[in-house]
This record gives sequence, C-alpha cells and structure tokens, in this order.
Amino acid sequence: MNDTVGNRIIEEIAGAIDIPESAYEKAEARYKDLGGWFGLEEAHCHGFNPHIYSQGSFRLGTVIRPVDDNGEYDLDMGCRLGVGVTKSTHTQQQLKGIVGADLEDYRVARGIKEKKEEKHRCWRLKYADTLNFHLDTVPSIPETFERRRLIQEAIIRTGAQAELAKLVANLTGAITDDRMWNYQIIDDNWLLSNSEGLARWFESRMKLSGVLVESLAIRAKAAKVDELPAYRWKSPLQRCVQLLKRHRDIWFYDDQDGKPPSVIITTLSARAYQGEANIADALGTILSTMGKLVNPTVPRVPNPVNPAEDFTDRWRNPASRHYNLETKFWKWLRQAQLDFETIGKERKPDLIVEAARDKLGASLNAKALSTKLGVGLLKPAAVPAGLSFPDKPLVPKKPAGFA
Repeated sequence: MNDTVGNRIIEEIAGAIDIPESAYEKAEARYKDLGGWFGLEEAHCHGFNPHIYSQGSFRLGTVIRPVDDNGEYDLDMGCRLGVGVTKSTHTQQQLKGIVGADLEDYRVARGIKEKKEEKHRCWRLKYADTLNFHLDTVPSIPETFERRRLIQEAIIRTGAQAELAKLVANLTGAITDDRMWNYQIIDDNWLLSNSEGLARWFESRMKLSGVLVESLAIRAKAAKVDELPAYRWKSPLQRCVQLLKRHRDIWFYDDQDGKPPSVIITTLSARAYQGEANIADALGTILSTMGKLVNPTVPRVPNPVNPAEDFTDRWRNPASRHYNLETKFWKWLRQAQLDFETIGKERKPDLIVEAARDKLGASLNAKALSTKLGVGLLKPAAVPAGLSFPDKPLVPKKPAGFA
C-alpha cells in the first residue's frame, strides 16, 4: 500500500468515517462548561481542587461516526479531586457521591431531562441535541506517591524513556468501582486508572513522525497557541486506529460481546507504528506487526502506563470464555489484513466504493473518487462477475508462535 494512489484511497475512506471537527469542538465545549461548574464556589467539589479532563477516543482524536445513523457518541471525562480526599479519609462510595451531587446540580441547571445514571465506575448523563451523546464521568483521586514510583520503575523496565515514564506515572489515579468488596469502607485497595497518562503516551507515539511534529509547530504558531489539541492533529496513527476500529465494528456488527475493545486496538497500533508519514504505509506496518506484539504469556497486551495490567484479561476470564475472545481477535486481525490489502491495491472506483461500504460502512462517491484518483469509472456492464467482496468473511489462521 506504499504508493500514492493506494494512500489516497485509504485517506478518502478515513475521511469518510471521521467525525466533523465541529463535533470535537462541541464535545470540548461540554468539558469546559462542566469544568467551570465544578469550579464554582458553591460546588460540592470546590474545596477539593477538582480537575476535569477528557479521556477516551475524544481525547485521543480517534472518534469515528456511529455505524447506525441514530447511534450515540461516547464522551468520557475524568473528575479528579486533587486535595482533601484520600483513601484514609473517604470511601469510594463517598467520593462517587461528592462528584454525583455536582453532576445532579449541573443536570438540573442545564435542563437535561434524563436522570443521571449510575454505572459501576462512573456517572452517566445523556444529551439529546444536535450531537447525541452520553457523558460518562469517572471520579478519581491521585494515587499515592509510592504506587506512582513503582509504576514509573515498571514503565522504565519496558524500555520507555525515563522522562516519559515519570510524566505518565505521576498522572496515575485511584478510581471507584461499586463491584469492589471494599467500596463502602475505608481501605487502601482501590483500582488504578491513568487515562491522561495513556493519552500522553499515545501522543508520544504519534510524534515519531517528524513530518507531523513540524506540521504541528507551524499550525500551532499560526493559531497562536502552544499546542493544538490532539483531535486536530489528524496524524497517520490516529487515522489507522479509526480505520481499524470501524473495520472491527462492521465485522462484529452482530456480535457486540465478541469484539476486541478499542484500548487493545489503540495500544497495539501505537506500539506497532514506526513514524510513517502517510496512512497507507502506517497501516501496512501496523497490520503486519501488531499480532507479533501480543505476548505469548500474561500480560498478553500490557497497559503501557501500568505494565502489570493486562488489557486482554477477559480472554482468560472463565465468565467470558464462551465468547471465544482470543480466537475472534485473531480472525478479525487476519481479515483486516486481507481487506485493507485488497482495498489498497484496487484501482476501479466502483469497486473501491463497494468495498468501503461493505467492509467499513463508509460512503464514498464513485464519480468524485474517480476524479481524485485520476482513473476512469467502470461501465456497469463491464464489472466482471465475482469481483465484489464475498458476503462471508474468510476464516483466517492464527499466526504461528502464539498460544
């Protein structure tokens, strides 16, 4: 896929599944509005130095359009109380209650009709306006210095630079989970989370591209800001993650419980990326490498900012065994390799449009694509039988050397 036309094809598909920048801006406005609310003097969290930050795909700039027209966007946010709440002064339940009280006041003040919903680790608010999405807010507090130091050392042992390891380890927090046995009592054993650290690590991988770094510096200077938000980078790595997530969504459309989580795809893609300057080259490297980055022993896919955590823990969980998650992951990866190789080599706009629709749920215009690629359209009668993509996906073989 390392040719100009092939790269343009992949770029066109990536653009078709991306969300408009206005959607990112609207999400950002929500974060800022909520952050301002938590900072009010009368807010329950005011005395605890609350820090509101985005997390998940909006933070990484890897959001994709919902497969269904009426689908919702997931907008994830963290609320970290910087002072006054510790594991020795509050229970997880109490922390969640403090944050929940402010969210309820916010819901009423902003006229959000649906009641807030309590999830295991967060509170959910549902918006219904020009952009339908639900906002999940995860309460947290800073993790202890000792735990952060140990995590920093573990990150360095993975080969990460000491400066980056220190940066991301210091962003580690402790979160609430009502499934924990100690949820309602004072106890030191809280779950760890570090979405901000993961975002910083992901950004460090994007910056392997010298071309991107130079472009960001120029664009930031023109915008008169220190640095552009990640959603405006439009890097090859971000585009690749979007493409793979969408391919996964189509492949597992009728098997939602079996699909690989985005964090696995994002982590393996970022680790496989080598700084390629265009999407097609990056995608080729990622697809040929990411399977080799799944460890044969636990942790199979370690969290880059907490190496002891395994993102594939459900693969071996007895409660999830009937989903055959590992087998399905390998089958999907092999199919993604086949599909993107085929699409990247195709030169007939009609067939590219068909493949983009069937494999990625992307809507392209054959005439416009023909103009952009500088190739002619096929006449309907000239489309050879059997050139369309098969209805049933090919069953791949698991790469050798992996359990």
